[in-house]
Amino acid sequence: MNGLTILRSVQHYVGRIRTVRNEIRTQRFLNTLPADIRKDIGWPDLYTGRVREN
Repeated sequence: MNGLTILRSVQHYVGRIRTVRNEIRTQRFLNTLPADIRKDIGWPDLYTGRVREN
C-alpha cells in the first residue's frame, strides 16, 4: 500500500464522518422545529422512509 492509497483512504473516512455529522446536525435542527411545521414537511416520515431504503 503506497502513500497515495493511504491518503485516499483517510480522505474517504474523514468525508464519511463529515457526512454523518452533518446528518445528525440536520436531524437535531428538524427536531427543534414546531410540530406543525415538521408535519408539513413530512418529518420524520421522510427520514424513516429513506433509512428503510438503505
